[in-house]
Amino acid sequence: MKTLRPVIAGVTRNPLIYLLFAVATLALTAQTRKPTPAKAPSQSQQTLEQQRSALLNEIEQTSALLNENSKSISAVQSRLTLVSKQITARKEVLSVLEKEINRTSSEIRNKERIINELLQQLNTKKEHYAISIRKMYKQRNNSEELLWIMSADHFSQSYRRMLYLRRYAEWRKNQAEEIKEQQTRVAAEKRKLETKMREKEKLAQIKHKEEDNLKKEETTKRTEVTNLTKNKKQLEAQLKTKQQQADALNRKIEQIITAEVEAARKSKTARKAETKGGFAMTKEEQTLSSEFANNKGRLPFPLKGNYQITEHFGIQRVAGLTNVHHNSNGIKIETSRGNRARAVFDGVVSSIFLVPGYQTSIILRHGNYRTLYANLEQVSVKIDDKVKTGQDLGSIYTDEGITALYFELWKELTKQNPEPWLNK
Repeated sequence: MKTLRPVIAGVTRNPLIYLLFAVATLALTAQTRKPTPAKAPSQSQQTLEQQRSALLNEIEQTSALLNENSKSISAVQSRLTLVSKQITARKEVLSVLEKEINRTSSEIRNKERIINELLQQLNTKKEHYAISIRKMYKQRNNSEELLWIMSADHFSQSYRRMLYLRRYAEWRKNQAEEIKEQQTRVAAEKRKLETKMREKEKLAQIKHKEEDNLKKEETTKRTEVTNLTKNKKQLEAQLKTKQQQADALNRKIEQIITAEVEAARKSKTARKAETKGGFAMTKEEQTLSSEFANNKGRLPFPLKGNYQITEHFGIQRVAGLTNVHHNSNGIKIETSRGNRARAVFDGVVSSIFLVPGYQTSIILRHGNYRTLYANLEQVSVKIDDKVKTGQDLGSIYTDEGITALYFELWKELTKQNPEPWLNK
C-alpha cells in the first residue's frame, strides 16, 4: 500500500484511473485476509482413536475370559466382576466416541466457516476483476492513460504514474490465476468437509453399536446378580470357606517370614536389619531391597498376555448383595488357560508349599521384601534358586474354567497393596 500513496494526489483528476485505483486497492486489501484458524481441541483425533482401540482390546480380553468361565455358583462372582469391568470399559468407549464425534463436528463447522470465507473472498476478486475488465474494454481505444502520464506536473510524478499503471497491469494479469487458485482451494476444502462428514457418520454408527452392546452387558449383569441373590446362602458358605483358606495362607506366610527373621538373627554372617526386629540382611540383600523399593510402580506384571484383576487388595464386596464380603491380602488375576507366572524382580526362592484353596505357592525374597505367587499347578524352580526379573515360575492352575494367579507383596510382616507397585 505504501507504493501506491505517492500517486493518490494525481489520481483524483482522472475518473477512469481513480476507479481502477480503487478496484486495485480493494482487491489488494481483500487479498491479505486469510481464514481465521480454529482453536485446536485439547485431544487429537489420533489420541482418541488410540484410547478407543485400547478400551476395545480390554473388552475383547474380558470377553475371552468370560467365555472360558463356567456357569457354576462358585464362578458367578468372578463372572459378575468381569461383566462389571466390561460395562465400565464400554462406558469409557462411549465417552471417547462422544469426544471424537464432538471433535469431528467442530472440524466440520471450521471447514464450513473456511469455505464461506474463501467463497466471499473469491466473489470479491471476481467482482473487482469484472469491473476492471469492463472499464478497460470500454477505454481500449483511447489514450487516456498516456495523457494522464503526460499531464504530470514534473518528471518524477510522471514516472510514479507510469510505475503505478505497470503494477496495476501486472495485478490485473495475475487476477485470473489467483481466482483459479482460490477456486482450487475452495474445492479442496469441500473435499475435506465431505471426508469429515463421512467420518462423523461412521463414528455415529460405531457409537450406536456400542450402545447396543452396553445394553446387552447390563442385562447380563442383572442376570448374574439375580443368580447370586438366589444362591446367597450357598455363596456366603463358600466365601466363609474362602476366608478361612486365606487366613490359613496368611498364617503360613507369617510363619515362614518369622522363621527367616530368626535364622538371619542367628546367622554368623554380617547382617543388618532395616528396622528393629526385622529381617537382618547382608549388604547384597540390602542393595536388592533398595532396588526393589526404587522400582515401585515399574515392576512387571506377574504374568504375560491376557488378564483381568478380578479381586483387589482389601475388603471385597459382592455386587447386589448386602453384608456379603471377604478380605483379600493380595490380588486375584484371571488369565487365559495355560498361562504361566513370572517373577516381578530379581530374588531368591524362599519357600514352596501347599495350602488348601491356593494349590502350590512360591515365595520369592527380595531383601526384606517378599512376593507370593499362589494357585500354581506346576513349578519350574526350587528352594534357594536365584531368579531374574521375568523368569518363569510355573503354570497357573485352572478350576471350573477359571485360570487365576493369586499374588501378594509383603515388606517384613506388613502386607502391601500390590497394584501400586506393578506397571500394569
